[in-house]
Amino acid sequence: MVAAQGIWSLIRWNPELWWLASALLFSFVVVALAQLAPVLLLPLFYEVKPLARDALAARLKALADRAGAPVLGTFEWRLSDRTKKANAALAGLGRTRRILLSDTLLADYSDDEIEVILAHELAHHVHHDIWRAIVFETALIALGFYISDAVLTAWSGSFGAGGKTDVAALPLLLLTMGAVSLALMPLRNALSRSHERRADRFALTMTRNLEAFVTAMKRLAAQNLAEEEPSPIVEALFHSHPSISARISAARSFKLDPV
Repeated sequence: MVAAQGIWSLIRWNPELWWLASALLFSFVVVALAQLAPVLLLPLFYEVKPLARDALAARLKALADRAGAPVLGTFEWRLSDRTKKANAALAGLGRTRRILLSDTLLADYSDDEIEVILAHELAHHVHHDIWRAIVFETALIALGFYISDAVLTAWSGSFGAGGKTDVAALPLLLLTMGAVSLALMPLRNALSRSHERRADRFALTMTRNLEAFVTAMKRLAAQNLAEEEPSPIVEALFHSHPSISARISAARSFKLDPV
């Protein structure tokens, strides 16, 4: 509701360019959250503490250094109070970057599996996937707002509103934005899946541990209740990651360069 009120204020402030101002504002919020979440927001909702397993912490820090994405440290992220799912993340950007390992991951996975999972996450930072996604998302958001502006201009009068600056047009705006967001979802997911496939290849190249990759994928699928082989249509429309079976098959066929 706060976001809707903000957008409506921008429409009234500049009816012609509100869509561009809204896209830039949303992008700023995304970047700010990426910077602040691991430092300020995450500890408000989860217990986060330095990882007590020194050997594993040193191993993962060395991996991050080799990948060219140095981190502040490695932290245990207590998820077990809320879910049984396992997760690992490289949170933050630049000087706020840190490794987060869920306690559910630490409890059930080997160090080799944890290393290959983290190598995958490192790839997103090494390849600047976060920034690519932000730029792409900004473009999609701008397109969505632009289409919404066109719909408001053309149709707000038909819904009893006195123009796009009339608050009575707000339901039409929200409906249009929702429809555009749904229509653009396959594009978002296609970009995400391409990033994930590249990150898998990077993880294999960095760790050279196919067996750990395969067992980690199977474990994650079972623990996180992921569908191993969804239909191609469902995957294309709704999945931000390739299917587990596709990832394992691609990993088995990936040719590592000789050491």
